Amino acid sequence: MSRTLIHGGRLVDPAQGIDRPLELVLEGGRVRELLEPGSEAAAHLQKTADCVIDATGLIVAPGFVDIHMHEDPLDEAQGRPVQNISLTMLKMGVTTAVGGNCGNNYGPPAAWLDAADREGVAVNQALLAGHTWLRAACGQEDIRGRVDDDTVAAMTRLGEEALEAGCVGISFGVKYVPGTRREEITALSRLAARRGRLVTSHVRNDVDGVFDACRELSEMAFESGAAVQFSHIGSMGGYGQMERLLDQIERYRSMGVDMMADCYPYDAFSTTLGATTYDAENFAAYRAGYDRILLCDGEFAGQRCTEALFHKLRAEAPGTLTVGYFMNQEEVDLALEAPFVMLGSDGLLNGSQGHPRAAGAFPRFLRRYAASGRLPLKEALAKITSMPAERLGLKRKGSLAVGCDADVTIFDLATVADRADYEHPVLPPEGIRRVLIAGETALADGEVRSARLGRAVRSGGPSVTGAGRPGGFFAGSKLSPARGLKSHLPYDMIKTSPPAAAPQPGPPGGWTAV
Repeated sequence: MSRTLIHGGRLVDPAQGIDRPLELVLEGGRVRELLEPGSEAAAHLQKTADCVIDATGLIVAPGFVDIHMHEDPLDEAQGRPVQNISLTMLKMGVTTAVGGNCGNNYGPPAAWLDAADREGVAVNQALLAGHTWLRAACGQEDIRGRVDDDTVAAMTRLGEEALEAGCVGISFGVKYVPGTRREEITALSRLAARRGRLVTSHVRNDVDGVFDACRELSEMAFESGAAVQFSHIGSMGGYGQMERLLDQIERYRSMGVDMMADCYPYDAFSTTLGATTYDAENFAAYRAGYDRILLCDGEFAGQRCTEALFHKLRAEAPGTLTVGYFMNQEEVDLALEAPFVMLGSDGLLNGSQGHPRAAGAFPRFLRRYAASGRLPLKEALAKITSMPAERLGLKRKGSLAVGCDADVTIFDLATVADRADYEHPVLPPEGIRRVLIAGETALADGEVRSARLGRAVRSGGPSVTGAGRPGGFFAGSKLSPARGLKSHLPYDMIKTSPPAAAPQPGPPGGWTAV
């Protein structure tokens, strides 16, 4: 069994509260020891270890965890996952990524996970079971259509199978499936809550409709007992709503609702041109012209939209990937600085085309927030290591404690930076010096050494912090400190109890009509 020593680095592990020089010993795919620099044991290992990695002047951190990305499809002919976004994840320092977000899977999650175990992938990969996929697999492919009770029961059985196969939770893309009924959301969320798994949601609306959508998510958490994740909050409330939206979530958390969020560090979103995002009423909410839409693939890749081209492609090529320049960077910053918001790339690629977040989110975050001093390094690293790992119940990820998986990212804080942009969306970053998965080198100085070290990450039981109690009131859950934001939400909007009264078990408000 080979032994690796990572020598000379500054080890930063938020899960253990560590930020100081330490020698890291890896063996058998796990963390074996943390040694004091200059100790007799460390000196001995410098001479006897099978591999010694010099990390002098560099940060040694747990491998990064991306709680929100969109996995590559499965090549059914070869029986293995296609490797596009998995490779850009690796080059960013990500060692564990979570796909199946926003309600979407490319096919049965169990088949994808089995293929990842059999063939190997560039990074460790977990999946959520997507509500949209469950819906279609049970016969309802019309995103605006309703499902009857028998279909909801069939979706629940199929969702149970997906969780049994190891999916780490259930995801929803409610905005993309406007026909979604309350019964669908509640039934699948209760299923996740019973197993202690997470529920994530691309909520029902953005811009000024985001407040009602957030209330719907909180009500779902209450009724089901599930811990919930507000997906890519920047692209939902980054148009003038963020301070008020974060305050709203803080209020729900203070009542015991286990709600957190993720965000990517860009002021433009990405989706397909045929998505409901671009339906007339939704598009009008952005109060912007067609030229704010960049076409990313197909015949018109690299061009800005015109009104005529917009309607032509919506009708003839609705799968065209786009970038929408509508968000405010200051509000994205506000979100990522909130204590209950972690980083999620929302990475989505069609081959080498898409949004640069798929290849740049993590180094961009480190440069913009940690290297700049906007966030303390340990706090910034928590948002990409221990926070998402804990949220997902992945006890051996997101930390370099003894016994944890030997997934390690070594980077140069002085030079780390994203290079991907909207014209060149998969350019690799700078400053990610080495990435180890299960103790083996996957990436060294930007060069992929092995693209098959990753395996499926499966959830095996109740482990999500604050997972639901019957009735959905999360007494005893870990609540963040107050953000100190001035309240902008009237109580009749969010329907909470008056502040003078102690929080009482009960839903935060009535369900939004759908």
